[in-house]
Amino acid sequence: MARLDVNRFGEMEVFVRVVELGGFSAAARAYRMTPSAVSKLVARLEQRLGARLVNRSTRALRLTPEGCTFYERSVRLLAELEEAERGVATSEVPGGRLRVNANVPFGRHFLLPLVPEFLARYPAISLDIVLTDQVIDLLDERTDVAIRAGPLKDSRLIARKLGETRMVIVGAPAYFQRFAMPKTPGELESHNRLGFGYARAVEGWPLMERGAQVTVAPVGNARVSDGEALRHLALAGLGLARLAAFQVKDDIAAGRLLPVLEDCNPGDTEPVHAVFLGQGGHLPARVRVFLDHLADRVRFT
Repeated sequence: MARLDVNRFGEMEVFVRVVELGGFSAAARAYRMTPSAVSKLVARLEQRLGARLVNRSTRALRLTPEGCTFYERSVRLLAELEEAERGVATSEVPGGRLRVNANVPFGRHFLLPLVPEFLARYPAISLDIVLTDQVIDLLDERTDVAIRAGPLKDSRLIARKLGETRMVIVGAPAYFQRFAMPKTPGELESHNRLGFGYARAVEGWPLMERGAQVTVAPVGNARVSDGEALRHLALAGLGLARLAAFQVKDDIAAGRLLPVLEDCNPGDTEPVHAVFLGQGGHLPARVRVFLDHLADRVRFT
């Protein structure tokens, strides 16, 4: 049986704050403790558990694999404790800082337009939003929720599917004044195919040709860091781009971009998920209401 003089939840709470704030000094300021006291608390915790949780250096604090596991389980247990306390409270008001990471197209077309309504509904929550198409580590970046398009690989994460977005290859009328619109996937080889400057789960453009699926690599004279940058290059007539339909539907309707090889499109779609650490029933209220808000309002057409 555990000794009664060991405040396990208190140790977990301090350890979680060390991880989320990125160091002993920041956690010490949050708890009005000395950095030495916080460091000794974590050292005692490691001694009791018989495992090193963090690798300390003068520049950074990095979690060990055991530290990652203990952090994730501590977050769940602390959330469960918070849930139990709220269960006997008269009301629950979601609040606190919510860190959200999203790819640039989703952020600009869906997330940012939803922010005013969300914050008006939950004024005790403050949002910290980062838009990037690079896949981040939620634990390293101390992020609560991330939006990811495409297949999921990180088994540590819990995912809530927001839907699927259709993918389409597009080019600007100015581009097709210089180059004939391709009629077969094979003709794409002579076109400037714009792409991304980082590895993606689906590297090529899937298309149907003569009853079989083929994949055309995006090989061109420009590579970019995010989908909105790719859209702007396509609008400028630089080349062809494969983009989410929600991203370019207004451009297509206005004639600024033209869809390419739609009769060869194999029903090309990408799933979009909100991913987070922890179990759905034990999430902080601020995370839970944010996920519900997204799920209620995001629609891919």
